Amino acid sequence: MWRSNMAALSSSTTFGRRTGLFRSLLSLYWTHGPGQTRIGPGPLRCVASVCAGTWSSQLSRLSHRDLYQLSVSDPDQFWGSAADRLRWVKPFDRVRDCELSSGKINWFVGGKLNVSVFFLEVFVHSLNLNVRLQVLFFCSSSCCLSHRELLETTCRLANTLKNHGIQKGDRVAIYMPVSPLAVAAMLACARIGAVHTVVFAGFSSEALAGRIQDAQCKAVITCNQGVRGGRLIHLKSTVDTAVKSCPTVQHVFVSQRTEKPAVMGELDVPLEEVMSSQSAVCPAELMDSEDLLFLLYTSGSTGKPKGIVHTQAGYLLYASLTHQYVFDYRDGDVFGCVADVGWITGHSYVVYGPLCNGATTVLFESTPVYPNPGRYWETVQRLRISQFYGAPTALRLLLKFDESWVKKYDRSSLRTLGSVGEPINHEAWHWFHSVVGDGRCPLVDTWWQTETGGVCIAPRPADEGAPIVPAMAMRPFFGIQPALMGEKGELLSGTSVSGALCISQPWPGMARGIYGDHQRFIDAYFKPYPGYYFTGDGAFRTEEGYYQITGRMDDVINVSGHRLGTAEIEDALDEHPAVPETAVVGIPHDIKGEVPFAFVVLKEDLGDDPHAVLQQLRELVATKIAKYAVPEDFLVVKRLPKTRSGKIMRRILRKIAMEMNGDLGDVSTLDDPSVVKEIVEAQQRYRKQNAAREK
Repeated sequence: MWRSNMAALSSSTTFGRRTGLFRSLLSLYWTHGPGQTRIGPGPLRCVASVCAGTWSSQLSRLSHRDLYQLSVSDPDQFWGSAADRLRWVKPFDRVRDCELSSGKINWFVGGKLNVSVFFLEVFVHSLNLNVRLQVLFFCSSSCCLSHRELLETTCRLANTLKNHGIQKGDRVAIYMPVSPLAVAAMLACARIGAVHTVVFAGFSSEALAGRIQDAQCKAVITCNQGVRGGRLIHLKSTVDTAVKSCPTVQHVFVSQRTEKPAVMGELDVPLEEVMSSQSAVCPAELMDSEDLLFLLYTSGSTGKPKGIVHTQAGYLLYASLTHQYVFDYRDGDVFGCVADVGWITGHSYVVYGPLCNGATTVLFESTPVYPNPGRYWETVQRLRISQFYGAPTALRLLLKFDESWVKKYDRSSLRTLGSVGEPINHEAWHWFHSVVGDGRCPLVDTWWQTETGGVCIAPRPADEGAPIVPAMAMRPFFGIQPALMGEKGELLSGTSVSGALCISQPWPGMARGIYGDHQRFIDAYFKPYPGYYFTGDGAFRTEEGYYQITGRMDDVINVSGHRLGTAEIEDALDEHPAVPETAVVGIPHDIKGEVPFAFVVLKEDLGDDPHAVLQQLRELVATKIAKYAVPEDFLVVKRLPKTRSGKIMRRILRKIAMEMNGDLGDVSTLDDPSVVKEIVEAQQRYRKQNAAREK
């Protein structure tokens, strides 16, 4: 349906057809002459080349080591030179104006541009015919898209939004599966200056509504259904339920992903039908470097998801630079990041980073094991993927299958492998490197966050021949200066030390705030260690000066690469009338990395069957958050371990959940230490019951 719907937007002029699996390239042309682009009213400006050089001639002669030293010792010179790769309508007056302790972060002050113009017109109007006809997107299903086609689709969608009252600064929610139209929706918002917030199309209606309400979205873009792993996902019905409690939503734009017609209501607009009558030309809004580009909601330790704010130029530059240097991207490569566009990885390394570099990028709308465990590697063979970037969760799942599912496919096109979302364990690292990469591809274990905008610590870039330590992020990227802090807030020096991972100076890709709550932004990231950005993670600095990420230090867990606040799960569980109190912790899982484990206190006069209540709790979490947030285990206890001040000791609960009962540490601060024995005994009974059921 994506292919037929998008083909329906084409004019009578035939652009051409490709043989094989990918056919029906769109056929419309951009009306300006080659070598020119227009941003709104005003004079045309000439584009001298397709892609600007990354550095000045002076910096281009420096080694990676020297470039890194320059980036932290003279960031103005470094980033000012790097910013030449962007297409500025008005040059910036100042490289940066930042003060970490107050959360003030401004880059390329006074500069103006539009990111969609740089992605699209620059390449469409290239004097190089191969660039103009280059396939920009490969879908894992059955379509492909060139720069010209994406430009047209983006402009038609942008005009559709404008004609329905969407203006610069308005927020637009995108609730769609991975698809060319989802990318066009992001770029259409960017083109007219609207702020997109993509919500993962697996979230429940309540979770979607909460994000729409917080962002005060004026419109939602969605599909009738999604298709994932052979299953239909009813997206439109989820949106229908969500917008009932979202009074700011004026329009819901509905695309037809499958043949089943969507039931349309008063707010609904048939997207393809309306787009077909729109112009394929849409002047781009002139944007300041620090105007909002997008919001992306991530779980926090308070239970309320936070809308992370990213702006225009700094984010784009950082995504572009990390994409090129961490993954060794070269012209002509096919970049295969299998993340969903609903997460920051999809934003930075499916859309913005690759498009900024003129790369061909892959949109993967499936699962690693559908229709069989060879799906990833069949895609690598078919599309001749050069870089493959995926999550350790998927790798741990796949390594349980026979190696023949990998080796039956030609993977000789691969040059770089990457892992993202959580620290990769040694078994998965060696399988990925040895089996998938045949031991010849550098494997970059990347550490970064929604808040950082792009990769911050990774084995590459590095000087030629530099070692890669298995399962370690290792080296900070340009401009990233890690700092380890001790328990008393002191800066830890030297090597072979562990501490809270902070970053001591700003970088262009970092978040600018939490939407509508800048004080929360300061409290979460800059108040714990004044003068530093606090990542929330712990790290170990080795004797060689490399960095090993040791995991979260707050109440946020990482489920299959997705950050999830334990407080968010607790809030959902506590809504049940039979549940006065809960505590959720994260425990290790062979496949998912971490999973939630819930300790639940039930009311003493409970009339219902406890097993029925627990099933209702599972359904409650799935409805309010998502299915992946449902705890793997529920342990019913009489009470929770608390200090005299009423704080729940989750450290103790985590060790009990992991059956580390002999190493519970100091319990003297508990109001009643005997509670620990009660919970340990309840855990032992629970394990015995599970073992008996498995037999």
